[in-house]
Amino acid sequence: MPHGELMDRMKEGPHPSLEGLHDTVPVPKAGASFWRQYLAFAGPALLVSVGYMDPGNWATDLEGGARFRYGLLWVVALSSMMAIVLQICSARLGVVAGKDLAQACRDYYPKWTRWPNWLSSEVAIAACDLAEVLGSAVAINLLFGIPLIWAVVITAFDVILLLSLQSFGMRLIEAFILVLVMTIAGCYFIEIFVLPATKPSFMEMGRALISPGFAQEGMIYVAIGIIGATVMPHNLYLHGALVQTRRFQKDEPSIRRAIWFNSFDSVISLSIAFMVNASIMVLAAITFYGKSHTTLPGGEVVTFGNDWIQEAYLTLAPLLGTAAASVLFAVALLASGQSSTVTGTLAGQVVMEGFMHWRMRPWVRRMITRLVAIVPAIVVIAIKGDQSVTALLTLSQVILGIQLPLAMFPLLQFTSSKKRMGKFANGWFLLIAGWGSCLLITALDVYGLGSMLVGAITGG
Repeated sequence: MPHGELMDRMKEGPHPSLEGLHDTVPVPKAGASFWRQYLAFAGPALLVSVGYMDPGNWATDLEGGARFRYGLLWVVALSSMMAIVLQICSARLGVVAGKDLAQACRDYYPKWTRWPNWLSSEVAIAACDLAEVLGSAVAINLLFGIPLIWAVVITAFDVILLLSLQSFGMRLIEAFILVLVMTIAGCYFIEIFVLPATKPSFMEMGRALISPGFAQEGMIYVAIGIIGATVMPHNLYLHGALVQTRRFQKDEPSIRRAIWFNSFDSVISLSIAFMVNASIMVLAAITFYGKSHTTLPGGEVVTFGNDWIQEAYLTLAPLLGTAAASVLFAVALLASGQSSTVTGTLAGQVVMEGFMHWRMRPWVRRMITRLVAIVPAIVVIAIKGDQSVTALLTLSQVILGIQLPLAMFPLLQFTSSKKRMGKFANGWFLLIAGWGSCLLITALDVYGLGSMLVGAITGG
């Protein structure tokens, strides 16, 4: 695209992020019933929650269950609680200050920080998109037998899906995501509670949740991967913009009501994400733990431990004695990839408009982001083969780990500031839980970054 044409598509100047969706969803008056009010505010956290169920989470949850059975379930629970705290802070910033995190960084930090902040955010969004590309491609490969490299190319056409959704408004986007999330949750409900071959020991799971520790070698490294894959930096930018799609008054009681319902929405939606992640780990424990290999119906012997996502799809049906489990798993992963694609695109718009005050047509920005993700995926798969999926997913988590502190620290600084938030600044609980989560995640990311980078480069 010629430079002049691209610049014509970008109009600089202050405006709300996601302008076409801003302030478009009415909320009832304070005297309305609880459910009417909740249903009006519900939605933003649901969109954010899909980032906590993306293929990057699947890879770490699968490895944790396959190697350590239920031993790291408590880590999934801890990371989910930290995510809830940070997303509540992001929503709080949007409700009180009327700004998302990108806008706040632009307005409150020196001008020279805009470009590096924006570029680092774009790299993180492209890394998320890489995980979504790979997850959707693996699901397409399993369901339709299309070679993985061509399945990656097919994922470029989800821009048509995005165009269709955005033209119909915020509520349709939220309804679409709700269907996909319920598809994922429904698939796991069937596998965990209905299919006889995959019913877990709930007593053993309960003990694992309340018994934290690293009893086996390698647990710490996988725990870092789980925590690093859980809190997504683009979600911290996105949530503050999404809550502004609600049309509520700016007086103190209305702001308090909006904070409460958005916080409640965050707890509910991210609890669903926790249950999905826990279910992935449990299913991996039932399927892979204690086994070194399996024999496929055609006689091919597959050895476990090299590429958990690929192995899950290739071996689930013969291990469980039912093709239904394999298909359900693939449908759930495809739903995960597609829902994450929609929210990733919205996040991209938020950071571009927030940091740079640029507007770009959604389909143009979608194609640019998707090409940035697809090209390296095609090159690596072409050179190293289908078994490079885990290495690419690991690389995406390394990039996210580098960018995450650049989102967490400003978010907590702004929401803890009485100058920026007035009487709605974080209270003692959010201060302790927020900064504690921020410091712990940053320390774990730094600790595990070197090993993850080596693994991504070597494919090991």
